[in-house]
Amino acid sequence: MSNTYEREKRQQRLELFSRALEHDTLANVRDMLNNLHPAEVAHLLESLPHQDRLLLWDLLDTDISGDVLTHVNDDLRASLMGEMDTDELVAAAEGMETDDLADILLDLPAAVIDEVLQAMDEQNRHRLQSVMSYPEDTAGGLMNVDAITVRPDVTLDVVLRYLRLRGEIPETTDTLFVVDRDDRYLGQLPLTVLLTQLPIKMVRDVMLSEGESVLVTTAASEVAGLFEHRDLVSTPVLNEEHRLLGRITIDDVVDVIRDEAEHSIMSMAGLDEESDMFAPATVSARQRGVWLGLNLATALLASWVIGLFDATIEQVVALAVLMPIVASMGGIAGSQTLTLVIRGIALGQIGRANARKLLMKEITIGLLNGALWALVVAGVTILWFGNYQIGWIIGAAIIVNLFVAAVAGACIPLFLKKMGADPALGGGVMLTTVTDVVGFFVFLGLASVVLL
Repeated sequence: MSNTYEREKRQQRLELFSRALEHDTLANVRDMLNNLHPAEVAHLLESLPHQDRLLLWDLLDTDISGDVLTHVNDDLRASLMGEMDTDELVAAAEGMETDDLADILLDLPAAVIDEVLQAMDEQNRHRLQSVMSYPEDTAGGLMNVDAITVRPDVTLDVVLRYLRLRGEIPETTDTLFVVDRDDRYLGQLPLTVLLTQLPIKMVRDVMLSEGESVLVTTAASEVAGLFEHRDLVSTPVLNEEHRLLGRITIDDVVDVIRDEAEHSIMSMAGLDEESDMFAPATVSARQRGVWLGLNLATALLASWVIGLFDATIEQVVALAVLMPIVASMGGIAGSQTLTLVIRGIALGQIGRANARKLLMKEITIGLLNGALWALVVAGVTILWFGNYQIGWIIGAAIIVNLFVAAVAGACIPLFLKKMGADPALGGGVMLTTVTDVVGFFVFLGLASVVLL
């Protein structure tokens, strides 16, 4: 229900701003725009054509433009930063969190990077360099170094007075991290414990020494899985010497989960999840053209197989009418298995221990569905063309193709994963090639043997 409500709100907001850009004064548009959350502004910009988004970007206050840049996709971010001068880029970067700044810093011009670094104090500069020293798809690339640490040999009253002196705590802080004098991680002091225990108690007596933590080199996808399964709000990031480097919070993990979901969907069409929906047509055409060329190659292979049996098709015209059914049934069945396996790989649910059992299950499903729908299609074919032989031929071809589709749908993503490739990116094309070629070859091959 909440997702539907949020989607409806976004659509209403898009319609509101589209009408406002056409009929209202720019002052009204500016007021509405700057009252939105940066994430809402980012979604709005991604949903508008090029000229409208540039107009809104010019109306946006500079104190929130940096936060908006962290929420838009990579292509749009590059486009917007190309419209900003050096002073605007520096102003936008200065108000950003360290982990957010690390995400976009390398996209900035060299002159802007120098000014941003010079404007930072030594502590924040060191923090930024620490985050940027790790790949962005690891825990180190996700972490925020702005974490509050306390010693185990002080009372809770001392900790409370320390927090009052600070005057503020970082966003999404649900726990303080307990470290020794060498910054080695010892445990966590949740705020709920700090506020509910007697002030005279020592930190070491009430801290959680077995709290979750992650190594700085842990893959971002593994971090996301940890947050999902343990319902975490934040977790400390440690190096190999068990020293505390920073923390990862739920807002960063949500971005990882969303990116992985978009990647799985977009990759199946050969697209990038960071692509700009309203990018210039020439840019989008070039990006998609490579994928279309690859699909053309696989289609030509299927056509070549059909060409091997042109004499059979010329004598039995019904075969040309029925061919798409065999390929389509195999393609759909294979796609179901392929999607299931890719999802299992992404969630870490499939490995060497259970891959064989999953394959046998999918083969069984393929044979059961193949037998059922073979009978249905065979019956329809017999009634349609009055030819029992063609009916049994297409039925046999469907059984074989659904069997092959189950094997291919399960094995292709596992093979690609083993080879270090992205299963979502190449799996669909490979599967379509297999089901088309096998379906046509079996159907037309049987027809050539039986009917001629």
